[in-house]
Amino acid sequence: MTDSLVQTDARVIAVDEVFPHAPETIWKTLVDPELIARWLRMTPVGFEPVVGNLFTYQTSPAGEWDGTIRCEVIEVQPHRRLAYSWRGGHVANTGYGSLLDTVVTLTLEPVDGGTRLRVVHSGFELPRNETAYRNMSGGWVGVVTRVGEIADEQA
Repeated sequence: MTDSLVQTDARVIAVDEVFPHAPETIWKTLVDPELIARWLRMTPVGFEPVVGNLFTYQTSPAGEWDGTIRCEVIEVQPHRRLAYSWRGGHVANTGYGSLLDTVVTLTLEPVDGGTRLRVVHSGFELPRNETAYRNMSGGWVGVVTRVGEIADEQA
């Protein structure tokens, strides 16, 4: 008898963009709940940029999962860095709605003429999170574009 070992492959989504705005403008866009709802296209419920703060997003349910994304703020450096856990799904689901335990990190770096925003969504376990990884890979690119558009309005 042989033991089978299922190996997982952890994946990261990373998107970088430079915007012609001060870090304070980008930061406001990233932490104002009304603006978050616009760039993420999900309204954060209970969000505050305070370490330990628990908040949620709501998306489409699937199978045993109610569609709630549960988050906890794990790092805040005003105008520099925000990180929070992003947990959802259900162990009984495959594909969309599979168990997800990841971290979103938003880092701001002043550069000549503006601010570099780096979004890293880490902790995707493949093959279990293949659908989420594939969907969110393109999704975060659109999110970062919308952050820039909303920052343009704030400047």
